[in-house]
Amino acid sequence: MDEVFESDGGKPVVEDYMTREVATVSPDDTVEDVAQRIAESDHNGFPVCDGRRVEGFVSARDLLLAGPDALIFTVMTEDLVVAHPDMKVTDAARVILRSGIQKLPVVDDAGKLVGIISNADVIRSQIERATPEKVGKLERTLEQIHGVEATQERRTVDLAEIVPTQGKVYADELQGRKYELENGLAEPLVVIDNGGAGEPNSDLLLADGHHRVMAAERSNIEEMDAYVIVLGRRVDLGMARTADSEDLDSISDIDVVDYARHPLVETIERLQ
Repeated sequence: MDEVFESDGGKPVVEDYMTREVATVSPDDTVEDVAQRIAESDHNGFPVCDGRRVEGFVSARDLLLAGPDALIFTVMTEDLVVAHPDMKVTDAARVILRSGIQKLPVVDDAGKLVGIISNADVIRSQIERATPEKVGKLERTLEQIHGVEATQERRTVDLAEIVPTQGKVYADELQGRKYELENGLAEPLVVIDNGGAGEPNSDLLLADGHHRVMAAERSNIEEMDAYVIVLGRRVDLGMARTADSEDLDSISDIDVVDYARHPLVETIERLQ
């Protein structure tokens, strides 16, 4: 184990996004046993630990040419890249991208395993950093235009209660959103609670995330994580008027356009 990447300042850091419960194998396990574990799980490899001390990493590829009775310490990779809990997530991303490694074991100062961070975790960290800035800008805009107090909260919303404000989505883009949902990469929705949380006449207006909610409906997902901007009183919002004019009451009212590609894709293709 010759490289430990560490950073001592700034956030987010690896500890904030790593998976803490990590499946491991022992150096004395056999190739047959570990191959069976890989076949029965979603893992394509495991950190090799003596107790909690990381000794190496073994992947499915390492097992290919080994006999079934060979011990893992004879085939594992010992020249291992690991991360420290205080390492910046941006540094972890740089290591993952440059090395082609999908997962980095995370070890403390004593070399003991405390977690693992994957390329999916890195992507999730970047999504979640960007979203609050976008929501904050929308919150301030609503306050300035309508002279209303607004608060922001993070909560799970029932998709059946959401009123869409966009009448169509593109079928080709739904594939990407479905992949994100299946892999835990989906950006939270942005929803406006027009009239105050829990008020009888309030509406949950979907400000951002129409492709995501349609992908969720196709995957039989009933709830999603959302940033909710709660308005202190009901106001006449332009997006609410749009929903009314297009008879948009629920997600099922959104049309999926499968005969045209997304305008951005068309523009790029014309340029090429």
